[in-house]
Amino acid sequence: MSASGRVPVLRHGPRYSEGGKGAAGPGGTAGRTSGDRVVALTFDAALSPEDAKRAAEDGVRHDNPALFTALRRAKAPATVFMTGVWARTHRDRARAIGRDRLFEVGSLSLSHHAFTPDCADLPALAPDRHLAEVREGLKEIRAAGVARPTPYFRFPGGCHDDRSRRAVAPAGVTAVAGDVDAADTGASDPEELAGRVLKKIRPGSVVILRWDRERAPATAAAVGRLVPELRGRGYRLVHVSELVAAAMGRAPAPSPASSR
Repeated sequence: MSASGRVPVLRHGPRYSEGGKGAAGPGGTAGRTSGDRVVALTFDAALSPEDAKRAAEDGVRHDNPALFTALRRAKAPATVFMTGVWARTHRDRARAIGRDRLFEVGSLSLSHHAFTPDCADLPALAPDRHLAEVREGLKEIRAAGVARPTPYFRFPGGCHDDRSRRAVAPAGVTAVAGDVDAADTGASDPEELAGRVLKKIRPGSVVILRWDRERAPATAAAVGRLVPELRGRGYRLVHVSELVAAAMGRAPAPSPASSR
């Protein structure tokens, strides 16, 4: 919890100028050199109780084994934000992600319901459910076999306000938003999707993608194009935890899975 009593929200890591010092911004503080061009790929494994019921009735799965394979093949570190319902429904996949050091796991709440009114098309939670949604989501993630989920949380739909940030603060999490939304839901062209991300990317960026073969069918192939292009431009892929540490003014050792 921050001194303000609200969970902090990371939108991006420090921005680095050519002069050698990072430019302070809404996501972090200055201090690391311009040569450390880092970017974090994050994925939302989102599933609500309503969607899980429909998927079971229709024989649909909202995991993405092809994406898991693409990231492992590329040795690309990634942070996966899971809802508790997704982890419970796709327990085998959640466990595989959680046991692979290439990935770190954060929470996307229990039910993927919104923490504010009028957040996209998500049902809104009652305010007295906010803290429980975070804690119960983490409980389901652990029950699925993810032994050490990170203390990072993403508000469903990216929607939060002062009340919700105060409500979830006792959970001891840091909220992670992002500054590059791939908008991959419904995308069908991997090259176009990768190009859209590359146009927006900057040092310190947090990229938001979806971990869902049904709703984001082009994402796995797009990652196969995106990762080598980012590395070719001099970017180092890192976990969100490294960006959070940098934004807080620390200089941690790179994640064991981070790689150029």
